[in-house]
Amino acid sequence: MLGRGQTSLALLRGQPMRYRFADGFLAAVVLIALTATPSAAQTAVAQRAALPRTDDGKPDLSGVWQVLSTAAWDLQDHQAALGVPAGQGVVEGNDIPYQPWALAKKQENLKNRLTADPETKCFLPGVPRITYMPYPFHIVQTPTHVSILYEYLHAARNVFMNVEHLPGSIEWFMGDSRGRWEGDTLVVDVKDFTNQTWLDRAGNFHSEALHLVERYRLVGPDHIEYEVTVEDPKVFTRPWKMSMPLYRRKEKNVRILEYECYAYVHEEEARRAAVPR
Repeated sequence: MLGRGQTSLALLRGQPMRYRFADGFLAAVVLIALTATPSAAQTAVAQRAALPRTDDGKPDLSGVWQVLSTAAWDLQDHQAALGVPAGQGVVEGNDIPYQPWALAKKQENLKNRLTADPETKCFLPGVPRITYMPYPFHIVQTPTHVSILYEYLHAARNVFMNVEHLPGSIEWFMGDSRGRWEGDTLVVDVKDFTNQTWLDRAGNFHSEALHLVERYRLVGPDHIEYEVTVEDPKVFTRPWKMSMPLYRRKEKNVRILEYECYAYVHEEEARRAAVPR
């Protein structure tokens, strides 16, 4: 009477070589699959444990960050043009669901962008646009609020944690930001906007009814996964999302500097006025 293992071995000896190879290969694949799954789980746990954290145990988002994409020129896929680098879109599905009248307005904005874009007037660019403009920003984190200090125009946002929005209808260029933690993700609810900002240089726009939900998730010591859900019932037919990575600036003694748009415009106007005609 043969045991189970002896029976399998006897049967295997009676099989052609190709079947023996197939059985051995299958066994190897199963062994790899069984050993790989725990390893992947252990890696995810290790990565989460390795994240820098504050004294209260939250992921530490503090530092100087910057987006490295062409979203500031156009949120969607676009070709290069004079002064515009080619880029891949950051919008989910590459589709911004405009209402018919709003799509026509967006196309008009694009046509007149060199003078119609609020950025050309040195307005505060608003949220989320200021995040992906080609300027760094500094996050300062405490348990009660998160401050975001931007190089562009020295703009600043205070994200107040675990408190409600102010009552009433208020219009601010940068909106009113209220935050909370969902696990290891900082969720920021932003509302109370003005309609005097665009979303990019391609004419994508919104109304004062804009409502954003930002998500900042630290995926490594030097990378934040940034996602924004955009809602505006006056302009869009449904909510939509964009996402992009934020990169930590690693230069020695890195800090945000200054970009004072108004001052540079006045200097240019004065220079032109001084040129003899």
